[in-house]
Amino acid sequence: MKLHALLTLALLAVTFSAAGAAPGGHDKGKSWTPPGLENWQNKWPDLDGKPHRGKRQVHLGPRPLWLVSDMDEGPLKETLQSCQGKKFKPTDFSIGHRGAPLQFPEHTLESYVAAAQMGAGILECDVAFTKDRELVCRHAQNDLHTTTNIVAIPALNAKCTQPFVPADPDTGTEAQAECRTSDLTLEEFKSLEGKMDAFNPMATTPEDYLRGIADWRTELYSSRGTLLTHRESIELFKALGVKFTPELKTPVVEMPFEGDYSQQDYARQMIQDYIDAGVNPRDVWPQSFLLDDVLFWVNETPRFGAQAVFLDQAPLTPENASLAWMENLSARGVKVLAPALWKMLTLNSHQEIVASEYARNASAAGLDLIAWTVERSGPLAAGGGWYHQTITDAINNDGDVYTVIDVLAREVGVIGIFSDWPATTTFYANCMGLADRGR
Repeated sequence: MKLHALLTLALLAVTFSAAGAAPGGHDKGKSWTPPGLENWQNKWPDLDGKPHRGKRQVHLGPRPLWLVSDMDEGPLKETLQSCQGKKFKPTDFSIGHRGAPLQFPEHTLESYVAAAQMGAGILECDVAFTKDRELVCRHAQNDLHTTTNIVAIPALNAKCTQPFVPADPDTGTEAQAECRTSDLTLEEFKSLEGKMDAFNPMATTPEDYLRGIADWRTELYSSRGTLLTHRESIELFKALGVKFTPELKTPVVEMPFEGDYSQQDYARQMIQDYIDAGVNPRDVWPQSFLLDDVLFWVNETPRFGAQAVFLDQAPLTPENASLAWMENLSARGVKVLAPALWKMLTLNSHQEIVASEYARNASAAGLDLIAWTVERSGPLAAGGGWYHQTITDAINNDGDVYTVIDVLAREVGVIGIFSDWPATTTFYANCMGLADRGR
């Protein structure tokens, strides 16, 4: 076994003994180093274990200007080109969606560090729970079979809700697997490695099933993917100098889980982790697609509920786009609404991207808006897919991502944008004078 792997296992053992297995078991009186960052001064010289909010170096790489060069000619392109060589700084306008999953395994230490290096001021841990009711960072409770190596570990694959079943090429029957965080204990979960989210539906072996990555993504940074608990993500984000937007994932198991762990227990436990870690509620934007979760935080933990985010991907209807609907949300205590970006955009008679009625009504009701997600659709030449469904006719090149960001920022007035590659949004915010928004 390689020395790096041995050191990692040793560090994980120390982490388990210090944190304990019960919720809230993290020892607040001791300094804790997130796994993989034990030598972070050597790996990331701009970090020294102390929060560096607004001070850390930002490394955007070539992609932002590559996108700018692909834009249609016009004033926006000229303005963005003029920012070449500018010194960039972190910004809360740039939110790391699962870290930086365009090229890094999502919800891993490596993905989060990359996002912070790209200037994301806020990072997201999607929160799911394990069999022993520990909170961990995963996009869905039932995605371990596509985001980790679990199906290639026989002892853990056997514990899955649906262990791996190979495809049958003769009949065209696809492979099957479903592995949930709630199938495993915390210790078992932490033994997994994160990978790029993908699978090969016609795989006949577990190893083949783990492939299938879209050709516009990469495995270049998939050689290691360190999974984190929710509490570990809090400590890591504090050290990186970023703020927090945890999302309480909608369970796929029946709640109460095992008869006595309710949805409210789950929602309360997530907030308690921030209280135990001494995090200022003003630095936390808890999210959920379930309005009841948001209202629970608003009413039971009002300091955290003040920035609770209601995520919205429901199909547009006259009712849920109306001013009355938005005013009702506001009256019930919801202050932040985060729709899929397509809900806030439409095309005018000149086929130009503009703010939608939904967005205008939300603003009129006094709701803050956050958009998700740019840099998630792959190449945009074919219209941008699901995320751009209301503006497909105006999307035909990768540079159009900046047109979308510009309309969201200037016309819709969003307070932040989730991105799978935060450098893109960090570049725009710095260039347009939005970098200090929210700080």
